[in-house]
Amino acid sequence: MPIIISENTVDSDFINKVEEISGQPFHKCMQCGTCSGSCPMIEKMVLTPRSVLQMTNFGMKEKVSEANTVWLCASCHTCLVRCPRGLDLPKIMEAIRLLTLRKNQNYIEPFEIEKERIAELPPIALVSCFRKHTA
Repeated sequence: MPIIISENTVDSDFINKVEEISGQPFHKCMQCGTCSGSCPMIEKMVLTPRSVLQMTNFGMKEKVSEANTVWLCASCHTCLVRCPRGLDLPKIMEAIRLLTLRKNQNYIEPFEIEKERIAELPPIALVSCFRKHTA
């Protein structure tokens, strides 16, 4: 699917903030696709990690924010280990999540989870979930 870029879709502030928060020079990505080929969550993602990097590099904040990719990233670091440029993609995904959550909108509502369900879930999974999905 070709990516169509217009002046209206480019958010240079988004590009700068993602780079500042992540500390990663993601513009150095050569689009080899190793991150996507290595990702254990790829089958559930709307956009591939490679596409997220490319769209972020083009400042396509809305398209990146609407996709489930940054929320499904398991931060397993497989992409980091295999990236020929050494880009820490989990840090980039975290930066995008943080920018999304700074809108003070929760991706999930913790108080809507049933108490019985909370009791059966591992505490570390809950902490990780709340860290990633709540403002």
